[in-house]
Amino acid sequence: MAESLRRDGWSLKVLDQEPARADGLEADVVDSPRDLAECGVIALAVPDDEAVTEILGELVPLLAAESVVLVHSTILPGTAQRLAREAEDQNVGLLDVPVSGGADRALSGSLTVMAGGREDVLAQARPVLDSVAETVLHVGPSGAGAAVKLANQLMMFAALAGVQEALDLAGAYGVPEQTVLEAVSTSTGDSWITRNWGFFDRVAAAYDEAGTPVRNRPWSKDLWDVVAAARESDVQVPLAGLLAQHLADRVEARARKGSSS
Repeated sequence: MAESLRRDGWSLKVLDQEPARADGLEADVVDSPRDLAECGVIALAVPDDEAVTEILGELVPLLAAESVVLVHSTILPGTAQRLAREAEDQNVGLLDVPVSGGADRALSGSLTVMAGGREDVLAQARPVLDSVAETVLHVGPSGAGAAVKLANQLMMFAALAGVQEALDLAGAYGVPEQTVLEAVSTSTGDSWITRNWGFFDRVAAAYDEAGTPVRNRPWSKDLWDVVAAARESDVQVPLAGLLAQHLADRVEARARKGSSS
């Protein structure tokens, strides 16, 4: 996403736990959230609610009036609502703007953004978002972007679990994975997951290379966020609970099997 912004001519300040990631980006690499205080737009992509809250707790009081904070992290809707209220108290606009599309679409600037928050703040941030996204949808007030992202994750990972089990079943009767995928490509079982089979194996390998803990990987962290958000809103999501308990092990095991074959 930073590369897409830079390609569109934005001047960047970058704060990262691993500053070397910004090598070749032509960005001003800084050491502390305080060093970002002069930026008119803050784009935040960190692992979880705790990290977002900690950074913004230090940074928001230092921002100029009418600055905008874009929270790209997948967080709980309740957290997004609270952060937006706290930012507004400081005359700072905050949008929950999680993204979907994967690393390739991030690099090409063609992500989908699900934006929650005030329309006037979104209009102010739109030029920045248009640099990283092909589709920017205003889905509702603060927290709505986070809610839609969690809904997307639940749909996607439910499909992933179903395809994994379906391939195991067919495989037990001697049918190769590719044969099943070809058959369903023109059948009612077709989905983004089947059309992009192997995507999560590659993502898991990239996380391994980066040293990302399993608990912070979306097939674990995001599903537990779905369960937590459901508890907050008194919604029953029994399937999400099962997925949160079991899917991560299956994804990791399949990725390990693929890397060792």
